[in-house]
Amino acid sequence: MAHTIRDIATALGAEAAGNLDLMILRAAEPQAAAADELALAMDPKYAAGLALGAARAALLWPGADWQALGLEAAVFVPRARLAMAGLSGLLDPGPQIALGIHPMTVIDASAMIGEGAAIGPFVTIGAGARIGPRARIASHASIAEGAEIGPDALILQGARIGARVHIGARFICQPGAVIGADGFSFVTPEKSGVEEIRATLGQRDTIREQGWTRIHSLGAVRIGDDVEVGANSTIDRGTIRDTLIGRGSRIDNLVHIGHNVQVGEDCLLCGQVGIAGSTRIGDRVVLAGKVGVNDNIFVGDDVIAGGGSNIFTNVPAGRVILGNPAVKMETQVEINKALRRLPRLAATVAELQKAVAKS
Repeated sequence: MAHTIRDIATALGAEAAGNLDLMILRAAEPQAAAADELALAMDPKYAAGLALGAARAALLWPGADWQALGLEAAVFVPRARLAMAGLSGLLDPGPQIALGIHPMTVIDASAMIGEGAAIGPFVTIGAGARIGPRARIASHASIAEGAEIGPDALILQGARIGARVHIGARFICQPGAVIGADGFSFVTPEKSGVEEIRATLGQRDTIREQGWTRIHSLGAVRIGDDVEVGANSTIDRGTIRDTLIGRGSRIDNLVHIGHNVQVGEDCLLCGQVGIAGSTRIGDRVVLAGKVGVNDNIFVGDDVIAGGGSNIFTNVPAGRVILGNPAVKMETQVEINKALRRLPRLAATVAELQKAVAKS
């Protein structure tokens, strides 16, 4: 769908100049932009690329001399990534799912489907499920019995929503995500080696054979409004109470959230994050890629954990952490500096030992 420069500027709340009726079909990098594409040159370092492409209009930084750059129109944005969010939302047509219910879908007679829903082929919806108005569900997704999904949801190919899961409005679920699988919870008839190690931090009295007995998950998952779950991520149901995901939180691909976990509002959980059972995550927490979080701890509001950190203990609100085990970021930086100095320090110690031995 084409948009005028005027439309784009209005959508971004930005100033524009030049031919505001110029029609734009897509966005492109400056050096590859065609005449009907909007070049993305929001930083002066990208300006040189405009001469290599054929763009007639561009997103530019405030105060840019758009005419000197050979453009017919420009939109000026002070915050590039925020502008990208608005522009990509405007230009993204979304998945093509026809309105109504595809004839190759299986929906239990007791399920309730909201007005204006679009449900693709090979979708299954279980008994008593409730799908909100204007929901879009792509092919091969499954919604289990008793699940409730709010209005304007987008559930993409192959997603699995488990029994009794409750999801708020404007939910986005990327392909292959599983929400509401059983938690990973097992016990042994006698105290296991794992329990001994947790209590003694290393000491084991005896090593004996042991078998695992499954603890079933009787809870479900409850997700607030405006949450997104990435491809192939998993959120386990609670053992007794529900696993909780707060409003506005964004979960990347390949994230695992264990049973009974509580994630606060507006959190950002990046790829390959793993959160073990019964841990509480505060509001606006950012966990970068491959962060691991121990079970039964609390991570406070506004914590930021750098990539690859392993969090074993409670973290107070507002702290920035890094490392394994995770500590204050400035402390970890000093540790890293000290580690790099170890070979030189070892050589110095060796020289001192030789000197002492000769004296």
